[in-house]
Amino acid sequence: MPFATLGLPAVLVKAVRAAGFVEPTPLQRKAIPIILKGNDLIGAAQSGTGKTASYLLPTLTRLIDGPRRLRALVLAPTRELCVQIEAAARAFARFTNVRGTAVFQGVPIAGQERMLREEGVELLIATPARLLELQARMVLNFEDVEILVLDEADRMVDMGMATDLRRILKTLPETRQTLLYCAAMPPELNRLGKEALVEPLRVDLAPVTKPAAGISQAIYPVPRALKPDLLNEILSRNEMRSVIVFTITRHAADQLARHLERRGHRVGSLHGSDNQMQRERAVNDLKRGRVQILVATDVASRGVPMDGISHVVNFDVPHRPEDYLHRIGRTGDHGSSDAFTLVSPEEQSALAAIERFLGRSVPRVMLPDFDYRMRSTEIKQAVMSPKVQPKPVLKPAAKPASRPPHKTPARPHARPAAKAARPLTRPTSKSTSRSTTRPISKSTARHVTRPGLAKRSTRKGEARGRGR
Repeated sequence: MPFATLGLPAVLVKAVRAAGFVEPTPLQRKAIPIILKGNDLIGAAQSGTGKTASYLLPTLTRLIDGPRRLRALVLAPTRELCVQIEAAARAFARFTNVRGTAVFQGVPIAGQERMLREEGVELLIATPARLLELQARMVLNFEDVEILVLDEADRMVDMGMATDLRRILKTLPETRQTLLYCAAMPPELNRLGKEALVEPLRVDLAPVTKPAAGISQAIYPVPRALKPDLLNEILSRNEMRSVIVFTITRHAADQLARHLERRGHRVGSLHGSDNQMQRERAVNDLKRGRVQILVATDVASRGVPMDGISHVVNFDVPHRPEDYLHRIGRTGDHGSSDAFTLVSPEEQSALAAIERFLGRSVPRVMLPDFDYRMRSTEIKQAVMSPKVQPKPVLKPAAKPASRPPHKTPARPHARPAAKAARPLTRPTSKSTSRSTTRPISKSTARHVTRPGLAKRSTRKGEARGRGR
């Protein structure tokens, strides 16, 4: 199915072909027609499924015609992802007059403010915090916003941005179209989605539950205090041309980078405290071979394009199995590659969750001639790979064998039963009990939790009808 069959304008189809895309991904085939019709959408899909184009192309379709004012917002959790979305938007809009830009923290706000005041845009990509800062400076006017996109909404909620997102939602027109993309739906995001979306259609793609072909995985059991020394030995004994080492915290990344530099390695770092220029320099240094190792926090596991990576090392075990797949996926498009994970006894539960997610155990490896400071029995236990139990498949319960109805023999000349005495507290009837415990239906919940929603739906339909 080519892009031309999805209802996109010819200028966008031309730009898509110029960008090197031939056929839409499954997510794009499902999501683009839904968005073009004006429906709200929940896109449950992992990175790498073409989700950026799935919302940018129909958004640009609407922006080609209409007033030259801010009409579309894309919110993303990190600066790197904002830059990536902006690059895709420029590529797709190259044959149109649609103007778009990205604003984010880590760079001076004055330049962004001046550009928005003097030039203006129809499409704005932003991190929530910087968008609120610009709004507080009276730079932005949201009254014409028609489309709101929440990209990687689960990550924004995990990073504590739910409050900022709610503040932004209150400032936007009720008639907007909202598109929410996520890899998972935690409870807080579910609540936020009910506030932001109106009768959304959902597009679910099967989550990635196994690494790409060609990735060799290994677990290195080691006491936490010896992780830096073991990593140094692994790097020194193997031919590794380009390595990403993931840590969970910024402090751990800085500390590990200094440790490896003292051991003679060429090291760069990438984490949330860097400004944009430092981030771009670190990524380019790794790609061009100026550094051998890039120590990064999880901010680099999404939104930062990394090419030519030969090895991924999980210095810390990620808390979520999905993050493990995102991390080691950095090597998946470049043939044979390796992914190592250093696991301390305190991280065994997180590792067990990852192996359950994968459906198999990952081989344990002990580095020869390395002093683990462990007894032989402890080493033997550490090397043993546990058996991963597959998820149980729930089978429908067997129906009980039917019995013939029990007939009570008639009692001739029986007196009618006396009416039972009325209890002091009336027991709840079956129907009443159900009504008190039955969950509120989706339509009822909308009217209960969101007063005035019917008005929004009506206005929204009218506005979209006029837009079409």
